[in-house]
Amino acid sequence: MGMPLRTAHLLAALLLLAPAGAGGGGGRGLTPIDRRALVSRHDPVLRSMDVDSPLTVGNGQFAFTADVTGLQTFAEAYEQTVPLGTLSQWGWHTAPNPNGWSIDSYRFTEYESHGRKVGYADVPGDRRTPEVQWLRANPHRLHLGRIGFELRTQDGRRARPADVTAIEQSLDLWNGVLVSRFSLEGQPVEVTTICHPVLDAVAVRVQSALVGQGRIAIALAFPYGTGSMTAADWTRPDAHETLPMPRGEQAQFARRLDNDRYTVSAAWSAAGTLRSPGRHHYVVEPVGGGERFDFVAAFAPGRPARARRGNSTPSFDDTLAAARRHWNRFWSEGGAIDLSGSRDPRWRELERRIVLSQYLTAIQCAGELPPQETGLTFNSWEGKFHLEMHWWHAAHFALWNRLPLLERSLDYYRRILPRARDAAARQGYRGARWPKMTGPDGAESPSPIGPLLAWQQPHPIFYAELVYRARPGRETLHPFRDVVFETAEFMASFAAWDAKGGRYVLGPPLQCAQEVFPAARTVNCAFEVEYWRWGLEAAQRWRERMGLPREPRWEAVLSKLPAPAVRDGKYLFAESAPGSYDDPRWRRDHPAVLGALGVLPGGGIDVDTMRRTFDWIWGHWNWDETWGWDYPMMAMTAARLGDGRRAVDALLLDAPKNVFKSNGHNYQRPGLAIYLPGNGGLLYAAALMAAGWEGGPDRPAPGFPDDGTWTVRWEGLRKAF
Repeated sequence: MGMPLRTAHLLAALLLLAPAGAGGGGGRGLTPIDRRALVSRHDPVLRSMDVDSPLTVGNGQFAFTADVTGLQTFAEAYEQTVPLGTLSQWGWHTAPNPNGWSIDSYRFTEYESHGRKVGYADVPGDRRTPEVQWLRANPHRLHLGRIGFELRTQDGRRARPADVTAIEQSLDLWNGVLVSRFSLEGQPVEVTTICHPVLDAVAVRVQSALVGQGRIAIALAFPYGTGSMTAADWTRPDAHETLPMPRGEQAQFARRLDNDRYTVSAAWSAAGTLRSPGRHHYVVEPVGGGERFDFVAAFAPGRPARARRGNSTPSFDDTLAAARRHWNRFWSEGGAIDLSGSRDPRWRELERRIVLSQYLTAIQCAGELPPQETGLTFNSWEGKFHLEMHWWHAAHFALWNRLPLLERSLDYYRRILPRARDAAARQGYRGARWPKMTGPDGAESPSPIGPLLAWQQPHPIFYAELVYRARPGRETLHPFRDVVFETAEFMASFAAWDAKGGRYVLGPPLQCAQEVFPAARTVNCAFEVEYWRWGLEAAQRWRERMGLPREPRWEAVLSKLPAPAVRDGKYLFAESAPGSYDDPRWRRDHPAVLGALGVLPGGGIDVDTMRRTFDWIWGHWNWDETWGWDYPMMAMTAARLGDGRRAVDALLLDAPKNVFKSNGHNYQRPGLAIYLPGNGGLLYAAALMAAGWEGGPDRPAPGFPDDGTWTVRWEGLRKAF
């Protein structure tokens, strides 16, 4: 399914080899942080069925999201909020394509660009034709299968959510174990749910008198694929196949959806039988009495004979032991921030968000492919991922001394480099143009906005620099050479010569990171101009490290690339929008201009001008129309401006899309109840504020207030650029 991926064994080894960081500036002269206490005081606990905040276990390659029973028993109740998915990095599905639709044969919209026509996979008026919809939704991540309890009341009726009482569900972060306790008609049930750290497997142990009474069983159900939010289509049983192959107390299920295949290997306690009450629906029933029952399901791509993990499944006890070792090491190594000595009462909430974001990004954003905004929980934007968001999901791993978790996904750029070259050449540019909304094959998806974005282009250079800083040497330079150089080639080629102004410009067409300006008329978005400057200079340094001369074409652009435009002492959001500050329409979406000194070190930015820009945005922006990563972006800008008070205030700003639910997820709106770029952005900002940045103030926690209200102890962090 999708493209071939490396084995999960190698991925887990990379995680386990992540280096431990040295003690940090915020912790100088203090005793080591009690990391277990730090983590455990933020274990999520649910005492009711909160459909906005289900809990997840995972390993970066695979994740399983459960309801309050510890499985996906009442999945229907969550479908409109946070669908309970079983998703993986390799689990993709492509629907039939009888019309032969392809982005390569799509009718591109031509835009005027400096005397020539350039085609983009635009969707004028956002008109969703069948072709557009198919291209956007294929391939899409696939719900691999629902695993839930079949609970029966004393009169034989299937239990409903209201029948489940005395709920207490907790996620033991230190050990990676989900424990769910509830009662059914006064009978207590305890369920332990864990994900194997290496295999794509979920293991469950249920303990209750209901086991011996025959009133609790485990049900498996398999759907067809869809790009919709649920990642599952339960209405088309004839469109896919499930072939069960039982063998005693275990079974394999061979799954086929059109041209995609995968295998599910299940094993259970000795006293259990398998029955099938309907197509794609199987029930494992405990028999013979007793009060404990174990069940394990392992998922793998391909047919059973070629499944990458073979036909065996680990035991529950082996899975539990492996998970504990994995998570104990994860929390003991890498970075840590302890805010418990602070006098500001908000310390606990900020620390909670930081701890839970580490867990969530490790299980959702650390796989072989860039993650979608909703990770491995459910589908967003037709199940595709967005490369401009990859930075917000995963760049923080480098600052938290968990670089291998970022490196897992960086091979993706090498794999799709030929397609990125073709995309640039089709538009008449050199180098490689990276797509925005895409899947494993790197094909662009048609959109009224996405194909015109450009700020994802320098990202691979940023990632390469993060890796080089941690591991300088030829072993880093050569693997990233082609990606860095081809990225820079496109960036230099995309910059157009403005003979009248004697300079290079970006656009038109150009869609800013602040996605509100008309792309056909937009020139020189402030953040993009500064990112172009930073990226091309970094690419030149890469050449010099390899003993190569600076590339003249890149140097020509660098020497004539203007600074972001200024009006009335503030940076314009885009040079082509001189009324940025006068028109309320532009005071929404991402205040991306701030990223030029925040996300980036701002070598071409005037600090006083940015301070005035920040002050105005702080007082005038429409916070109802922002996104979760905007708040850490503002925090980083405030920190670099020396305003630690507003850096903290930005992270905790009372705004609709800066809400972090009890499970740690960043809520945005109905239908997008989790938004992982907000979690990853928070971690990058927190590390920058605690450990500092290159060339920043030499004091502990330079991004926090220096007035005694915050005591910031940290270990194992790296400075930001």
